[in-house]
Amino acid sequence: MSIRAVVWDVDDTLFDYTSADRAGMRAHLAAEGLLEVFGTAEQALACWREATELHWARFSAGEATFEGQRRDRVRTFLGAELSDAEADDWFLRYVGHYESAWSLFPDAVPALDALAAGYRHAVLSNSSLTVQDRKLRVLGVHGRFETILCAAELGVSKPEAAAFHAACAALRLAPHEVAYVGDHPDIDGRGAAEAGLLSVWIDRDGARTGGDGPQGPRRISTLAELPAVLGGDTRFGARSTFR
Repeated sequence: MSIRAVVWDVDDTLFDYTSADRAGMRAHLAAEGLLEVFGTAEQALACWREATELHWARFSAGEATFEGQRRDRVRTFLGAELSDAEADDWFLRYVGHYESAWSLFPDAVPALDALAAGYRHAVLSNSSLTVQDRKLRVLGVHGRFETILCAAELGVSKPEAAAFHAACAALRLAPHEVAYVGDHPDIDGRGAAEAGLLSVWIDRDGARTGGDGPQGPRRISTLAELPAVLGGDTRFGARSTFR
């Protein structure tokens, strides 16, 4: 049976999260007078990413709330015992700088345009609806998706099959009728494939695994390749040779 819908990851798939996070954190640390504490901006950013990964894993495992993991990211990064209010205030000041750097990848809107007529569209993100709903509105693409599902509200996160199946259920489609597009080789790529969806892994930098990547996902380097993988005749290219 052919693919009838595309479910999208957001951060580092449609939205250039890594660049926005880097620019936002650099500006925030400069404003807070903290750049010299970490030696260089890159060292500070590496520490921030480590704190983010640590506490996001706790949230994904059900060991912390969405708000709690944000506060603990700040406490770990600063190495300080902060009250909830102090951690929230620090994070909100960072968010102001981060949001000023928001942008979609250049290939995002052209791909959505090319696929608009032939496929239904939805979002499945390991974030919260509050965050992603607003982000997609600010970026001007919210109306392109029938439904937006996020881990914080679902109570289950990728790569668990239940997260992908929840997206399929929201679309009233079977997993084999749905494609999932995401940037992480395991959380998105392997997770979607093992859940029975057509998994498309966008590997923009080509160097995340140093090899061929996980088995199962179709690997692309730009969203311009996606219509061909889905089997569509579009302005981006001919019908897929993968199927």
